[in-house]
Amino acid sequence: MYTCLRKASSEQSIGIHVQLTGALLFLHLFYLLSEWWVWHEADGAEGRVCLAFGLILHWALLSTFTWLAIEGFHLYMLLVRVFNIYVRKYLLKLSLVGWGIPTVTVVACGFSGVYGRHSFYTKGANNSSSTDICWISSATDSPGVVVTYITVSGYLGLVFLFNTAMLGVVVVKLWGQRGKGRMWKDWATVLGLSCVLGVPWGLAFCTYGPLSLPGLYLFSIFNCFQGVFLFLWFLALSRKGCPERSSVKDSSSQKMMETNLN
Repeated sequence: MYTCLRKASSEQSIGIHVQLTGALLFLHLFYLLSEWWVWHEADGAEGRVCLAFGLILHWALLSTFTWLAIEGFHLYMLLVRVFNIYVRKYLLKLSLVGWGIPTVTVVACGFSGVYGRHSFYTKGANNSSSTDICWISSATDSPGVVVTYITVSGYLGLVFLFNTAMLGVVVVKLWGQRGKGRMWKDWATVLGLSCVLGVPWGLAFCTYGPLSLPGLYLFSIFNCFQGVFLFLWFLALSRKGCPERSSVKDSSSQKMMETNLN
């Protein structure tokens, strides 16, 4: 739908959205494949295939985080630096960052031997169980623990803080453009941008402590359906923009705001 309904003024935004959805596709696909491989792998065997699946899954996760940060940066360029934002080969440079940083990171982690079988333990009322997946090794004596905290938890925290700040800038600008009485009409825009910027990923920090079970459910639902929410958001913006394009009463600044958001 982005390809069919795109406009010349928003091709860069569309390119960024498409690459974000590509990173999400890789993340979901290799998560399922890595779990499937562990189920069909010989018991106790690590294998190079599991190592490769763990590396690719880590790469897909870091790519998703990086493209979420790029979405926030691009939103900053559109809404804060409205004028004089031309950058030569802008999308190419963003692509090098979006795919290059995760690639360099996983190659460095691969040389340190952190990938392998990872076990998730679940404690029940009567017994405990574990689920294995090809990921960063869960051995306590391996550098995988440090790698997880730095490249997953730490990186996600930085991206979440930056994109939440960008979402706050959008809300403030919408408030100034629309006024308090019409803010409710922009709920679809704000919720859609929340998915684009990956704000629901911040629920990962709520999966510990007394609210860990509700946090896990909310985190799984919102992030597994992130692509569906993006699709519905695009439909809402497409239908919402039809009557607005024929209106001549809107101010030029409001039109610029809506064009940038779209």
